Amino acid sequence: MIMPDFDYDMFVIGAGSGGVRAARMSAQFGARVAIAEERYLGGTCVNVGCVPKKLFVYASHISEEMRDAKGLGWSLPPATFDWPTLIANKNTEIDRLNGVYDKLLKDRNVEVLHGRARLIDPHAVAINDRTLTARYILIAAGSRPHVPDIPGCELGITSDEAFFLKTLPKRVLIIGGGYIAVEFAGIFHGLGAHVTQTYRGPLFLRGFDDDVRQALAEAMAARGIDLRLDRNVTRLEKSNDAIIVTLTDGSTVETDCVLFATGREPYTRDLGLEAAGVEADPRGAIRVDAHSKTNIDSVYAVGDVTNRMNLTPVALAEGMAVAKTLFGNQPTAMHYHNIPTAVFSQPPIATVGLTEKHARQAYDDVNVYRSSFYPLKSALAGRREKTLMKIIVDAATDRVLGVHIMGPDAAEMIQGVAIALQCGATKSQFDATIGVHPTSAEELVTMRTRAD
Repeated sequence: MIMPDFDYDMFVIGAGSGGVRAARMSAQFGARVAIAEERYLGGTCVNVGCVPKKLFVYASHISEEMRDAKGLGWSLPPATFDWPTLIANKNTEIDRLNGVYDKLLKDRNVEVLHGRARLIDPHAVAINDRTLTARYILIAAGSRPHVPDIPGCELGITSDEAFFLKTLPKRVLIIGGGYIAVEFAGIFHGLGAHVTQTYRGPLFLRGFDDDVRQALAEAMAARGIDLRLDRNVTRLEKSNDAIIVTLTDGSTVETDCVLFATGREPYTRDLGLEAAGVEADPRGAIRVDAHSKTNIDSVYAVGDVTNRMNLTPVALAEGMAVAKTLFGNQPTAMHYHNIPTAVFSQPPIATVGLTEKHARQAYDDVNVYRSSFYPLKSALAGRREKTLMKIIVDAATDRVLGVHIMGPDAAEMIQGVAIALQCGATKSQFDATIGVHPTSAEELVTMRTRAD
């Protein structure tokens, strides 16, 4: 039963994907809701994440398409790229999406407040010199880029600033080995910059399937990206108009721009967690249960502040689950198995389910099917870059445990595959499915020979 003795039934801190979804759906269930945002509606994904990044990926692919065009019969005049035009058009689209989010909230009668909200007790927040109370408080404040504390770190930028650079740098050094690092490596390379990527480990994208990681590294190097693996950055120094980057092996790289893609951290500092008694781990991630409830019954948290699985669709699902649990009379717990994901590297990769390594750790007997081939388009385009597909199967039950793809349209393929895995599909059912010809996707239902 919704109580009338608070200003709101739910107060949401953070108007990103998870917060907006929770606010809208809670209001739809009849709750009185307010949402506070200190920067921009839509959060990281809409403003400095998924959406502008994908727009940049589209732009960077054009150079590849133009190179392929000759083999397909096209003669193109010399093309030029204008970075300010891309930035301006990107900004226009983001402004439009900000307006869409504002309308979505107001159409549900959600009160939108602009400013930094902080908890002052389990039922109250302070914002813009006001104190407001709520039966429930939902923290959805997201995350922020982490920059390592090394000499000269102030000379670098993060992905947040990369979307607003005034000019396209001629040389870019990217520090990091996560999806943001490999995506921006492809973006800047595709737009014409000379790209160096350095990572402290032997192979980037830790947690992804090893075959896919290796194949992507080989493809990126073949495209001309300078990979400096197994070494870290120790210092950045200004030299005239350039930046000199020193690595742990003693080598140096001269560049025009250094992009730190060295992880993100929950944006929970100065949020008032201590005042409300909310527990967080040493990294600042808020501890929650399967229903996204913290150790305080009136306080919930979703999205990157919990550091569970930091993906926009996951935050959306978590926000929906909270709304159903609190106001829809449908207690809903989150489950994190068979969640598909894509990395918009060049070439892109997509995955769902277990990697081979994790499958072998969890199951007694695992069958692996692997296929590497040149897509049909490459025959005329002259691009000698293979697509890789891999299927992981539990030998005892024949159930497909994981599917991993590297190649064109990988992200589009994986969504349908994820539905199959969510339904518990077996390898025999994959085999019995008729392929769509000629496509790369048909390889998923024609792999018959085990690779292990």
